[in-house]
Amino acid sequence: MEEPTFEQAYTELERVTRALEAGDLPLDAALALFEQGAQLAEQCDRLLAAAELRVRQILPDGVAPFDQGQEETG
Repeated sequence: MEEPTFEQAYTELERVTRALEAGDLPLDAALALFEQGAQLAEQCDRLLAAAELRVRQILPDGVAPFDQGQEETG
């Protein structure tokens, strides 16, 4: 099965978060959702890290795309 896109994983993570915040789930269901949410958060983090790496590989040396316009010195 193909891994979901970042957007799909993030949307599902939001759904899981809302369900947990509602607080009306039995403990077993809440734990299962919590576990699913942790996996989705890890997946989102991994996909963001991969995207950041790609951007860093594309940009020339010395350009810091994630430092809000501040150039590296040295």
